[in-house]
Amino acid sequence: MTTDTPVMRRANGIDLACLEAGEGPLVVLLHGFPDTATSWDPIRATLAARGFHVVAPYLRGYDPSGIPDSDATAEDLGRDVLGLLDDLDVEKARIVGHDWGALAAHAAVGLAEERFSHLATLAIPHPAGFKPGLGDAWRVRHFAHYKLAGAPNRFVAGDWKGLKTILARWSPTWDVPEDEFDDLRRAFSKTESLDAAFGYYRALSLTPPRFLRKKLSLATLAICGEHDGTVTPSAFETARSRYKGAYEVAVVPAGHFPHRECTEQVTQLLVDFLETAEAA
Repeated sequence: MTTDTPVMRRANGIDLACLEAGEGPLVVLLHGFPDTATSWDPIRATLAARGFHVVAPYLRGYDPSGIPDSDATAEDLGRDVLGLLDDLDVEKARIVGHDWGALAAHAAVGLAEERFSHLATLAIPHPAGFKPGLGDAWRVRHFAHYKLAGAPNRFVAGDWKGLKTILARWSPTWDVPEDEFDDLRRAFSKTESLDAAFGYYRALSLTPPRFLRKKLSLATLAICGEHDGTVTPSAFETARSRYKGAYEVAVVPAGHFPHRECTEQVTQLLVDFLETAEAA
């Protein structure tokens, strides 16, 4: 998978390596786990061609971004985004996040909603709107497993058995291309980066902080996969009460990685949404 050379940006006290393209209104694309900024390459190119300045950072800890001194919290991730806007000298942006990137996007909006006009999330609903039942708890059991000592090493052991296991469970209908996660393997070949990524799970609290419990007023698009093995589409409907503004749920024929599995459909959904005028 060919990518541009990352641009180093300084945000919230850490260096973020960013893949950038285009000129115009800013769109920030935030990746999740297990993933990197390259997962957005096709969408980044399309949005740039549509007249946006698109920035896809490697989240803190993901090589070549800087390694944090401690496990990353939701607030760290949100303030990284706000710091990125400051470094880019942009007052207001559109923001898109997948998985942990969706949490980071919600955190940034919760901390400073006035700095964002559009929010799009993939695969993860509003943190305060997710009400897990027994079945949901089983589907997200990795949150507990990844907090355990030795979890990073187990993930990459046996020719990346951990990665293959979750791909099969999270996206059971996806025939994953052989080279799809090459950049992740490169990033996680650095022990510090691998451990930092699992630090997100170690630092995660079961109770969302106050800024993640806010009801949001900005226009929001939630994209979810009908075959997602972690969060079902019904969770996104349950989360509807956390949004006071326009809120749309789009269900696509994918698992947990809709932007990779249904790239064309998700790209069009994002283009249509991000090109809408900001609500008054």
